[in-house]
Amino acid sequence: MSDFDLNTVKRLHEMTGASMADSEQALEQCNGDIEKARALLKQQGKVTAAEIDAKTVMKLREVTGAPMMDCKQALKESSGDPEKAKEWLRKKGKQVADKAAAREVKEGLVYAYQHHNGRVAVLVEVACETDFVAKNEDFKAFCRGVALTVTAYSPPYLNRESVPAEALAKERAIVLEMAAESMKGKPQAVIDKAVEGRMEKFFAEKCLMLKQYVPDETKTVEQMRTELVGKIGENIQVRRFVRMELGG
Repeated sequence: MSDFDLNTVKRLHEMTGASMADSEQALEQCNGDIEKARALLKQQGKVTAAEIDAKTVMKLREVTGAPMMDCKQALKESSGDPEKAKEWLRKKGKQVADKAAAREVKEGLVYAYQHHNGRVAVLVEVACETDFVAKNEDFKAFCRGVALTVTAYSPPYLNRESVPAEALAKERAIVLEMAAESMKGKPQAVIDKAVEGRMEKFFAEKCLMLKQYVPDETKTVEQMRTELVGKIGENIQVRRFVRMELGG
């Protein structure tokens, strides 16, 4: 190694994707100026990594709420494409959520919300692993978002698993009858696919975790939960909810 320490060469290598040897040579030619060395490598066509500036990282963080280092890594893995980076973060959050799902949750909040007209009130129980997270502002914001979703949609069930067997059987029978009538003469495989599609719509309409999350309707409550688990690193579960409406 020349006059430049290994950390400087490695940093330029990570920034540009150029080889360690090329990074060292560029630094030598630019008298140790890392920005000039990066420009030189770019001019030479040796930059293979996407150049991720701080503004791009910050913008992704504002959109996703993910930690800065995760946003930077996501952009690197996605060659600087913000949409692909968001998908990378979602997948990472899902992986963290899956690993956390088996861990016990003993803390959390029973969050109370009353609509501005005083005619609707909601209680939601959201559990987490530690009281530290229960005091976290992101966690509280999620609890509020869940309560707002319950207020807006009044879903009868929490998730797929909580739909009673009788209600599920009744809905499937209705869907089967409708599909058989409207798709008469079609192959059974086509009918079966249509039935499953209509059942998915049933779950999406009736289950809280599959409803659009009111503060951000581009995502479901479950997607928001998964992202929050990925961000915080604790198991978080929506356990139950109650919605009361005057005269209801």
